[in-house]
Amino acid sequence: MYNSVMRSLQQLGLADVYGQSSVPLYVMNVAYPLIDDELIEFCSGKTAVLMVEEGAPEYIEQSLNTLLRRRDIQTRVSGKDVLPMGGEYTAQVLLKGIREFIAQYAGALLGNQPPVPDPTSVLNDPKVKALAEVVPSRPAGFCTGCPERPIFAAMKLVEKDLGPHHVSADIGCHLFSILPPFNIGGTTMGYGLGPASASAFNVEAGKRSISVMGDGGFWHNGLASSVGNAVFNKQDGVILIVDNYYSAATGGQDIMSSRAFNPGRKTNNSIVQAVKGIGASWVRQIDRTYDVARMRDTLREALTTEEKGPKIIVASSECMLNKQRRVRPQFLKAVKDGKRVVKERFGVDEDVCTGDHACIRLSGCPSLSVKHTEDPLKDDPVAAIDNSCVGCGNCGEVSEAAVLCPSFYRADIIHNPTSWDRVVHRLRNAVIGWLQRRRKANRIIFAD
Repeated sequence: MYNSVMRSLQQLGLADVYGQSSVPLYVMNVAYPLIDDELIEFCSGKTAVLMVEEGAPEYIEQSLNTLLRRRDIQTRVSGKDVLPMGGEYTAQVLLKGIREFIAQYAGALLGNQPPVPDPTSVLNDPKVKALAEVVPSRPAGFCTGCPERPIFAAMKLVEKDLGPHHVSADIGCHLFSILPPFNIGGTTMGYGLGPASASAFNVEAGKRSISVMGDGGFWHNGLASSVGNAVFNKQDGVILIVDNYYSAATGGQDIMSSRAFNPGRKTNNSIVQAVKGIGASWVRQIDRTYDVARMRDTLREALTTEEKGPKIIVASSECMLNKQRRVRPQFLKAVKDGKRVVKERFGVDEDVCTGDHACIRLSGCPSLSVKHTEDPLKDDPVAAIDNSCVGCGNCGEVSEAAVLCPSFYRADIIHNPTSWDRVVHRLRNAVIGWLQRRRKANRIIFAD
């Protein structure tokens, strides 16, 4: 939010790109507790201050008012009177509120402001509005190849068999599950608190609750407040811990269960051993989340077993974004050095694809798209995979687990092929070519 405030001040001509502001700023590192002496010193002698606090109720604004009045400091506290009560405080939202606040209390500062960017005229252009009718909306979602995508695809398959369950979500990349195409998640309370919030459902019921928590949230406070609480209270629910080896949502920092060797940190601490160490007995680990069928079967087992107490599933696969950052330089170096390197790519056989797009609805991968087909017997466009594919194989795994059409294929792209690779390639081309010519010769051709 600080960056958005600075951007707004820059557009008003009250700050530069280096963070130097003509308006005094007090930036809080934590929301609680307030440091009374610092706030008193900052507010003293000022006509008014603006409290930029996202969300409602305005707890900090109320506390600041109380603090100033008790010290008999009559500085006016502005906040929700010029800023909205709800919604995200984007730079555009803050620009409007900050401008109104400064115009009211220090209007002279706005006398020489540069023109403020205003997209209204562009957005109201009929040609731009027409794009909304032909360009489909694209909601935020998992990255291409994200190992968390198959977890929620498996949950959708289980939901189809057993019906919907209450799902307590958590803070992290996995929270994208609440958006299409999965729409999974009923509540979100806090970082590492998904299973803790599900403790409210620790009652006799026809269905067990499911709670999701990332590895970052697990080490943050989930081990004690979520898993420990569930073990102690014999909570009969399912806890799914998403282990992608990093604190991925905040940039890929190492955490206690990271698999990499870190000379300055103690990594490779097992989540499975940690939960067993505080008393969990029903624990399953899946080391490859892309195995959708195994994920589905494990979830079904956890939801239907007669064993009481928390059922904990640790689903582990490396964050694809961080994996690409690590592997891509190694791959490019190997190719440059002339080494034989195989890269997997996936595609869709247009002749087999039925065009029902169930694979897209169960996966939602950004690399899965549609394209027009020349087949006159197909009314709908067929599925297609674009060049952003990273070869994770989730699309094929989902299709197999959900018993969809077998239209996905894998292609191995060989860099710096050997002589044997070239011989095999020529042989395959000869066989495939012969089969294609035979099929073409036997095809029935209708007269015009």
